[in-house]
Amino acid sequence: MSFVTEFNTLPLAALVQRSRTASAQAARASLDMASVSLEDFAHLISPAAADLLEPLARRSQRMTQQRFGKVMRLFAPLYLSNECINNCQYCGFSRDNPILRVTLAPEEAQREARALLAQGFRNILLVSGEHPKFVSGDYMARCVGLLHEEVPSLSLEVGPMETEEYRLLCRPAPTGSWLYQETYDRSVYTAMHTAGPKRTLSGAWKRPSGPTRRGFAALALARSSAWATGGWKPSALRPMPLTCSAIAGRRN
Repeated sequence: MSFVTEFNTLPLAALVQRSRTASAQAARASLDMASVSLEDFAHLISPAAADLLEPLARRSQRMTQQRFGKVMRLFAPLYLSNECINNCQYCGFSRDNPILRVTLAPEEAQREARALLAQGFRNILLVSGEHPKFVSGDYMARCVGLLHEEVPSLSLEVGPMETEEYRLLCRPAPTGSWLYQETYDRSVYTAMHTAGPKRTLSGAWKRPSGPTRRGFAALALARSSAWATGGWKPSALRPMPLTCSAIAGRRN
């Protein structure tokens, strides 16, 4: 099931109402659950859970250490290209911005990566704008092919590609993919993305489907802002099924 399908079936209004009316007993019962559902999550962000912040924090700490250990993972971004065909209100790469456009040759990207490695970085995130002409699947495969033997951990934050292009990126070495979602609020998203393929929210959410099913070692979903209408609770609830969909995609 795709991210878009998951999101469109999300009973957001019912979950928000559940959160607003949950009892302290329901919040405590959800906190004690071994596996937390969306309904449980609604209870845990309810006003009735205000006295449970400390046990919530302890459980969060246990889960974090269980999955990641006592570590902090630092990465350095390596910007491959600022070419972009989208207009986004918040982004310096936005296509109408009158800036010098540069795309590194794969050999230039290799030199930049070596400079980062010399500073002690072992995790590098390859970043670019969305432009199929300048940042194609073949271009990305050449960059990954040059870097994977020297860089212990490579991840991508680039425009969407076809499924087979994602497959090519995984042949040299397992690769991670990052997706920063600026907002999960459709009205805010429309106002912020005025032109280009990214202007359609449903289209943007189809992007993770390729990496999750084509051998990527990791998929990271992150929210890069808190733009939303109607308060913070709907914004907190919206990403949950998308994360579940990504996990299911990696298992299938």
